[in-house]
Parts: sequence; structure tokens; C-alpha cells
Amino acid sequence: MSTQEHPLGISFEFFPPSTDAGREKLVGVRDALASRAPRFFSVTYGAGGSTQDRTLNTVRMVRESGFTTAPHLSCIGSDKGALRELLARYREEGIDSLVALRGDMPSGMGGGGIGQLRYANELVEFIREETGDHFEIAVAAYPESHPQAANLEQDLANFARKMKAGADIAITQYFFSAESYFHFVERARALGVEAPIVPGIMPITNYTKLARFSDACGAEIPRWIRKQLESYGDDSEAIGAFGEEVVSRLCQRLLDGGAPGLHFYTLNQATPCLRILDNITG
Repeated sequence: MSTQEHPLGISFEFFPPSTDAGREKLVGVRDALASRAPRFFSVTYGAGGSTQDRTLNTVRMVRESGFTTAPHLSCIGSDKGALRELLARYREEGIDSLVALRGDMPSGMGGGGIGQLRYANELVEFIREETGDHFEIAVAAYPESHPQAANLEQDLANFARKMKAGADIAITQYFFSAESYFHFVERARALGVEAPIVPGIMPITNYTKLARFSDACGAEIPRWIRKQLESYGDDSEAIGAFGEEVVSRLCQRLLDGGAPGLHFYTLNQATPCLRILDNITG
């Protein structure tokens, strides 16, 4: 990781832009967030490696900031040979951090196309077998349970399995209830997980998009937040101001309660993250 780390251990996630304008915009976003000396940046990619090349190109661009940049790596839809080649490519590029995920099933893919590795713990084990301790590996955590888990107990057991397979750090799905995070961490510690569990933070800037994301990933939006956001209609300024207040209070509560840092899902925007950070560090 960079030697100029933020004392809070903050980090930021980007997605690969699909247009030249998007790439140009992301350079400015990167520079604005790099001014806060993050522990690392991460870059997503689609199921089955559908945006693998765009991910690597984005990682190269983001790394020009001088900070560690971790590509997302998923196993669904990929065989061991392809993953082995990708790991070798990342090592050649000087990349030493990864976010290891199971990934989502690509549209139209049948059960036979899942790949040789079905779960994130298998991917973590494979990375360790192939590369030893070269990579710092982050995995996902779900304080409100993975949407496909049968119950919270099963999901916690799966999470502990991922961590014990060789992960160094966990980053949670976003949430808006600090209690869900603290409860999850307490239960994970009881299962022997000692590594940092960093809360994922989603700034609120657009209610329609937030509701769509949340329905897809199983993140709960408390009813009082939904009702307040609905009351603003198309007033983006009011939505942004309310969202900033809510998420800033959440972040402060998490840090006061011992969270080891904050990981922002930026949606390739800098300003909402910067305002929240100003509120909790100023």
C-alpha cells in the first residue's frame, strides 16, 4: 500500500468508463480523491471478465496517481487457466492487491458455464496456491446477508470460510444501519475472523438509482430514509443535502464504534465523497 495513507484508512471504488468522456472525467475524479491520500483505489469488472481489458486499462490510469490500485477479480465464468494467465499479467504490471469475488452469472449463461471455481473462498485459495503472498486480497462481506444466502448463519459461515482461505481484509456491501455492521463484526469475530472488516459506504445522490441498486444487491434502505427521499421528488439538491447528512452521520457512528476505515462506492463521482469526508474529519 502507499506510504502516504490516510489516517482513517479510506479507500475508493471506481468502475471502468465506457466512453472517452467518461475516462477523461475519471482522471479528474481520481486526482480529487487522491488528494485525500487513500489507502487504495479499486476497480470493478463485469461477470465472466466481460470488461477485463477495460478494467486493466482503468487500473493503469488510476495507478498514475501513485496509490495502490486493486482490480476486482471474479471466478464465475472463468477457468483456472484464464485466471492463472490474468494473475500472471497483473504481477507483470506490478499490481499487488486484488478484490476477489465470486461474481454474478452472466446473462444467458447456463449452469455448465459457471467455471471451475464456484465460490469466492475457492478463488482465494487458488490465488494463494498460484501466487503465495504476492497479493493483498480483499473479499466481500454482507452485514445484512448476501441476497442469495439461505440465512444469516449460513452467510456468516461462508464469510469466515473466505477469510480463512487467505483473505487479508474484507469490504462490506453498503448499508445504512450501523447496528447491522457492528452485529456482523461481532458475529464474525466469534467465528475466529480477526482481519479488518471495512464498511462500504454509498453516498446518496439519486434516489431512483439507489433504490434500483439496493433492490438488486439486497441492501436495506430504512423506511424513514425512503420516505424522506421520496418526498423530495426530482429535487436533486435536496436529495443530495439530505443524503450527505445521513451518510456523514453513519460514517461518524461507524468510526466512533471502532470501524477500521471507510470504503466509498464512488460511482465515479468525487464531490459527494469529499463532502462526507470533510464532515467527519473537519
